[in-house]
Amino acid sequence: MLSSLRFRNFRLLWIGLGVSFTGTFVQQTAILWHVSLLVPPGQKGLALGLVGLVRAVPVIIFSLIAGLAADVIDRWTLMLVTQIGGTIVAALLAVLAFAHIQVVWPLYVLAAAGAAIGAFDPPSRQSMVAMLVPRHELSNAISLSTAMMQTASVAGPAAAGLLIAQSSVGWAYVVDAVSFSAVIVALLLMRDVPATDRSTVHARDQFSIAAMREGLSFVFREPVVRSTMLIDFFATFFASATALLPIFAQDILHVGATGYGLLSAAPAVGAVLATVAMMAIAPRIARQGVLLLWAVVAYGLATIAFGVSTAFWLAFATFAMTGAADAVSTVIRNVMRQLETPDAMRGRMVGVNMVFFMGGPQLGELEAGLAAQWIGARLSVVTGGVGCLIATAVIAAVTPALTRYRPKVARPAAAAPPADPVSGA
Repeated sequence: MLSSLRFRNFRLLWIGLGVSFTGTFVQQTAILWHVSLLVPPGQKGLALGLVGLVRAVPVIIFSLIAGLAADVIDRWTLMLVTQIGGTIVAALLAVLAFAHIQVVWPLYVLAAAGAAIGAFDPPSRQSMVAMLVPRHELSNAISLSTAMMQTASVAGPAAAGLLIAQSSVGWAYVVDAVSFSAVIVALLLMRDVPATDRSTVHARDQFSIAAMREGLSFVFREPVVRSTMLIDFFATFFASATALLPIFAQDILHVGATGYGLLSAAPAVGAVLATVAMMAIAPRIARQGVLLLWAVVAYGLATIAFGVSTAFWLAFATFAMTGAADAVSTVIRNVMRQLETPDAMRGRMVGVNMVFFMGGPQLGELEAGLAAQWIGARLSVVTGGVGCLIATAVIAAVTPALTRYRPKVARPAAAAPPADPVSGA
């Protein structure tokens, strides 16, 4: 279950990202709470939904450029730059919080800036993971990375709730700023990092429209890659309830900042448990496409159950179920896409995917906020879960290749020595 951690470079990256992601989830939780404190009660739904919009727009604008950058620029260097940029944004958020600003627009500006910088992280990071472990260990590495991220999703929101309740939102931003140093140190400690494959014709030496078009063409001509992205987008667009958690905590469940932090961590609690199971069974799952579809169906049903919950413990449990279902879906989607994508195309594939896996939840927060403004938070969440189920059924019906999908991974011969666990080569 931990086999990919034998490789030193991946192990360093995994530990560093665990610390950094914890800080990132602290910031994401804190900024929603911060926004909710700066607007009148009747405008909370719209104000919280706008956080998703200002984060989504930079992702949509920069995703293709970021993906191409990960195929053209050295991925190690690109990751280092994004971590430094993230540190600066978090520090500026802390300065604004300690200055006790009374207007909300600077938070939107910095949220957009952080999203623009962060858009360059997933293509380089996910492509690097595939470079640091052998192909037959990729499923385990992705499962471990998902488990690490979900563990950070538990610790981050819970820590944010405690920091806000016991001190102030400014200290939550300070924690995020410091957390970026873990990845910076990990990158500096790596040895013998494989060179980025620049073998494709259009992306060899330059940024070009042709190179970006090449990435788009690859994604949309591969039915498995395309359908996993579409199902990710529509599921998270319709069933995104995260932006409405301050409303649930403050006005529906009446549990305050501490309860808000626990609710924010609930999906990750379920996700950690599900991901641990996936580490053990993912390589042996034959019908991955079918399991992916059922996982998304479970995600939609759990979202509906969360929307109608009236007690904190029930809301926590059902929201945790959304995380468990999403973790299973995430591991399978990532493994399928990485196995179906050549290394020289991975950055651009992830760049295109960012529009779906980051744009879906962020635009979904806007959709949820607008719906909550018109029909109330509860009905917004319930109708979103129903929309997720409908979208999943449609994608399954029009993409038979998804339900027929079987992974093709060649393992090394039993007598072959393992790759060098020290260099990660």
